[in-house]
Amino acid sequence: MSEEHKSLKQIIDFRMEKLFKLKENGIDPYPQKFTPDHFSKDILNNFNEFENKEVIVAGRIMSIRKMGKASFFHLQDQFRKIQIFIKHDDIGEDSYNNFKLLDIGDFVGIGGYVFKTKVGEISIHTNLLTILCKSIRPLPIVKEKEGEEYDAFIDKENRYRNRHLDLIVNPSNKKIFIKRSEIIKGLRSYLDNMNFLEVETPVLQPIYGGANARPFTTHHNALDQKLYLRIADELYLKRLIIGGFDRVYEIAKDFRNEGMDKNHNPEFTMLEFYWAYADYEDNMSLVEDMLRLVAQNIGKTKITWGNMKIDLSKPFKRRPILELLKEATGEDLADFSEKKLREVCNSNNVEIDRNYNYGQMLDVLMSELVEPKLIEPTFVTDYPKAISPLAKKHRNGNNNLVERFELFIGGAEFANAFTELNDPIDQRNRFESQARLAEAGDDEAHPIDENFLEAIECGMPPTAGVGIGVDRLVMLLTESVTIKEVILFPSMRSEE
Repeated sequence: MSEEHKSLKQIIDFRMEKLFKLKENGIDPYPQKFTPDHFSKDILNNFNEFENKEVIVAGRIMSIRKMGKASFFHLQDQFRKIQIFIKHDDIGEDSYNNFKLLDIGDFVGIGGYVFKTKVGEISIHTNLLTILCKSIRPLPIVKEKEGEEYDAFIDKENRYRNRHLDLIVNPSNKKIFIKRSEIIKGLRSYLDNMNFLEVETPVLQPIYGGANARPFTTHHNALDQKLYLRIADELYLKRLIIGGFDRVYEIAKDFRNEGMDKNHNPEFTMLEFYWAYADYEDNMSLVEDMLRLVAQNIGKTKITWGNMKIDLSKPFKRRPILELLKEATGEDLADFSEKKLREVCNSNNVEIDRNYNYGQMLDVLMSELVEPKLIEPTFVTDYPKAISPLAKKHRNGNNNLVERFELFIGGAEFANAFTELNDPIDQRNRFESQARLAEAGDDEAHPIDENFLEAIECGMPPTAGVGIGVDRLVMLLTESVTIKEVILFPSMRSEE
């Protein structure tokens, strides 16, 4: 009876019997080491160089055809699959009998010479077989018939919960995470070349800050102290600017105790960098240049994202937020009271909570009426001060506006940036205003951080800061429509 018609317990029991049989035969099914000298892709891409040459490869058995005294199987390494031909007369009776105890999913090391079969498939003719790992649990193997796959392991819930199986059975998905690594290397290389210093700041913080978001909390037993997982790196990075580092950045995990959807995961990767003596205009130019160069380096400036066509090679647009909102609502919202803004929300069928303040209503109007239309890369600039507690007031003299931008691509936010507020008195007033919002029930309001206020009172030079969502950037450049596709182990609801 084949494995697909047995129960899981039967399969595991049968594989355990094979494991014990191998041990009885004097085989260690879990040796310490094996040293391959080539990968499958090298051989498959350069057959003329490898034909009749001896090679040593290693990997997982992904299909197997046992045919008496000669057999074929496919071995999958990190990059590709290659066919292996194994013959009783070449490796001896004992080794061949041990081979017959192997299953799909087992790891083996192979020594042999490269050749092509009669049907033209590049293969390795085995003269040495080493068992490297006997698997106990079966894989959800993709079956093929006449070149088409069926029974594929494609259920998203199973794939995200069992990423190891996803990567084994759907090896093409590895490309996303290889590309992710290349993207992060590109970001890091760009900033390194601009003389930014990569640093590390605390994940556990006594006061969370740097964004408007709900934190995760934990408890430090030795200190008997409540701590928070950081929601942003901002305030610690600014302390380094105060301390005398002019250009700093961090690529790090942040945590926000909020909802999950196709664009949000509670644990996510952010790039934040701070640049002394620069402003938000400088950072707009830097961000545009950096993202375009990273996209060029991986050959992906023209993107199909869902049903959207996006071209990163064109100049990014720059539009003031109030101008965009006026186009969407027909109203100039610059001096609206909360009452009038609530009327605008209602007249545009934008659902809001009865306790929303001015900033929250403006944010909802933006997300509902404007953001979905920002397909081509667009810097939205010059935000109201009410929703930007860490940004410097605008140099144009309008005390209600700050120098801030958010970058939107494909209807989603990719970056948030300010000319950073370095006036300690203004900063304290902003924090106190946020504290009043918290008292009124805004659980995303920014807390007062006295340590940061003391630091900024020592003096911080004019500074520009940016936060870029790395996961979302990877989504864009790999054309993935959900964040779970680009995070190896995304947060999932408990199966229970």
